[in-house]
Amino acid sequence: MSVAKRVLIVDDEAPIREMIAVALEMAGYECIEAENAQQAHAAVLDQKPDMVLLDWMMPGTNGIDFARRLRRDEVTSNIPIIMLTAKAEEDNKIQGLEVGVDDYITKPFSPRELVARLKTVLRRTTPKGIEEPVTVDDLTLDPISHRVLSSNSPLELGPTEFRLLQFFMTHQDRAYSRGQLLDMVWGGNVYVEERTVDVHIRRLRKALGERHDYLIQTVRGTGYRFSAQLS
Repeated sequence: MSVAKRVLIVDDEAPIREMIAVALEMAGYECIEAENAQQAHAAVLDQKPDMVLLDWMMPGTNGIDFARRLRRDEVTSNIPIIMLTAKAEEDNKIQGLEVGVDDYITKPFSPRELVARLKTVLRRTTPKGIEEPVTVDDLTLDPISHRVLSSNSPLELGPTEFRLLQFFMTHQDRAYSRGQLLDMVWGGNVYVEERTVDVHIRRLRKALGERHDYLIQTVRGTGYRFSAQLS
C-alpha cells in the first residue's frame, strides 16, 4: 500500500484552505496548510510535501514570487506547483507558467477538477525511485515495499541510509555537498552536524558491500556523488 501524498495548501483565506483540504483528504491525500509564504517555506523544508497548491494573491510575498523562490533553490526546485488564482487573463497564465509552475487553475474551480489536475501533475512529475523501483547495476530500490536488493539478495539498511540511497539513486551523476545532503535528506529545519553525513555514508557503503559500494563516490573538496561510472 502506497503512502498518502502530502499536499501543502498555501492561501491566506482559511475557508478556501479548508474547502481544498476536505476535498483532498476525501481523495486520500494528506494536507498541510500555510497562510503566507513564510509559513509555506518553513513547511516545505520541514515536511517535504509532494505538491504545493499556491494562491497567487497573498499579502506580503505573492504566489508568483514564492514560486520563483522555490524554483531557484536546489532543495525545492523539483517540487510540483499548481497555481490557484482568480486571474484568468492569458498574460497572467503565461507569467505563472514562465516562473515554472506545473499547472494553473482559475477560481472558481470544482473539487473534482482540482483532484484530477493534481493527480495528472503528480503522475507527470514523479521520477522513478519515488513510487516505482529504480535499478542501477543490479542494485534495486523499491520505495513501496521499502526493500533494497543487490543481485536479488536483500540488503539491511537503516531508515536514514534508505532515504540517503533513495535520494542518490534518483539524483545520479551529480556531486552534492554535505550541507546539501542534510537539506535534501534530513530536512532544512533539522539541526544535524555535517559530519553526521559521513557517518551515514560509511554505514551505507558497508550495507551495499563490495559489489556496490563503488556507487557512492567521494568528491574531494565537495562531498559525495552517486554514479555507476568510475570517477
